Amino acid sequence: MTLNPPKKVVLAYSGGLDTSIILKWLQTEYRAEVVTFTADLGQGEEVEPARRKAELLGIKPENIFIEDLREEFVRDYVFPMFRANALYEGQYLLGTSIARPLIAKKQIEIARAVGADAVCHGATGKGNDQIRFELGYYALEPDIRVVAPWREWDFASREHLIQFAEQHQIPIAKDKRGEAPFSVDANLLHSSSEGKVLEDPAVEPPEYVHQRTLSPEDAPDKATIVEIGFERGDPVSIDGEPLSPATLLARLNDLGRDNGIGRLDLVENRFVGMKSRGVYETPGGTILLAAHRGIESITLDRGASHLKDELMPRYAELIYNGFWFSPEREMLQAAIDRSQERVSGSVRVKLYKGNANVIGRTSPQSLYDQDLVTFEEGSGGYDQRDAAGFIKLNALRLRIGARRTIRD
Repeated sequence: MTLNPPKKVVLAYSGGLDTSIILKWLQTEYRAEVVTFTADLGQGEEVEPARRKAELLGIKPENIFIEDLREEFVRDYVFPMFRANALYEGQYLLGTSIARPLIAKKQIEIARAVGADAVCHGATGKGNDQIRFELGYYALEPDIRVVAPWREWDFASREHLIQFAEQHQIPIAKDKRGEAPFSVDANLLHSSSEGKVLEDPAVEPPEYVHQRTLSPEDAPDKATIVEIGFERGDPVSIDGEPLSPATLLARLNDLGRDNGIGRLDLVENRFVGMKSRGVYETPGGTILLAAHRGIESITLDRGASHLKDELMPRYAELIYNGFWFSPEREMLQAAIDRSQERVSGSVRVKLYKGNANVIGRTSPQSLYDQDLVTFEEGSGGYDQRDAAGFIKLNALRLRIGARRTIRD
């Protein structure tokens, strides 16, 4: 215990066993008043049981906060990230990473509202989430006290956690008494699974690990065609029907699930330095990425498009490492958002057995000129004879270098 224990702590609380143990540990170890915050990010589970669990553990009703953040999550975090076509290490759609800054932001807002002097998360000391949460806290409230139980308590095993839960009458579901076969994190964008049965990267993940998608082999033999409308880089409609951000992503999730789309088995480089193996499912996001690149292909200038692709790995790494609230991420976001001003139109995507392929795209802001690219005689103002001088100018340095090589 520190010399100056926190007096009032806002805990990111899921209602599960681990965060319930943390809640009680804060009460017993620090004698702190605990305020719980439960975020509905579309994880697919009811959040109201978290209220009842918190009350059971002695939390006052006025100290229990539950918020439906699905629309804010998609509108203000997921969509800005997708404008960048962000992929960490070329594959991961950052579903867990992008949720943490919003949770951290809400915890800080609640801490200010209730006069708390500390915030707390349940991330372990080996993962990335501890960094993401805490960088978010400090970026928004520089002097906030952070409590990270997994780095502070003396519990050496899951058995010790269970014993503590039993000692303090914390309800334990039967499936929580043994070692979990793998851990799961989920929100409206994705689900991720890691640990235990997934720790050997040489072994194929068991089918039961997958939470949100049919196996591509079991998906229908008939393709599904979906048309996604975009305005200024953000999706706004499906098959002509305007939808809110969260509703649209949920609809794409359903389409992706039914067609076996969005599975990823990845060994990634964590910010803390180790490699980890995770199984990710991002059905709607996978469709959205394909569609967004499709609409950009006809609306973005070549130079802007290529520059975006150069900036993307840096942008994705910032989000993965927890720097959503950093000045450099905000600078990159401003450039990305500027590029999206004319990215409007619609894209048709064919979904079939794990694949999402663009089959059509149209836009009133299109830069595609059929007269210029046709093999037939066109009237687009392109004179093929101009290519000779263009090629010779670009070949000049190569010719000079070749002459030197011949002399040598």
